[in-house]
Amino acid sequence: MVCADELGPVIPRAFPPAPGWSPDGHRIKNEIDYSGGPEKTWVYGALRVRDGQAITMTATSRNSAFYQRFLQLVEEANPTGEIWIVTDNLSSHSSLSTRT
Repeated sequence: MVCADELGPVIPRAFPPAPGWSPDGHRIKNEIDYSGGPEKTWVYGALRVRDGQAITMTATSRNSAFYQRFLQLVEEANPTGEIWIVTDNLSSHSSLSTRT
């Protein structure tokens, strides 16, 4: 049995280096750059319940093609026996191409 889900989109953020330490020894906080760029990443993950083995994959979008690539990784990590995947009802999980 494998539990699977997706996280995203994860947008990379820039964290400029802080200028250093204050005279009284405290770290000087810096503002985070919240400007969103065009780069977005989706993270696919699966957890094998029996022994806690995790499988992860990143993708540039969340669609059937990337989900099928992720399922291939799950199959490769579980070469013998049946695989039962517990997941939500996202359309890419039950698309015609995924079922085929």
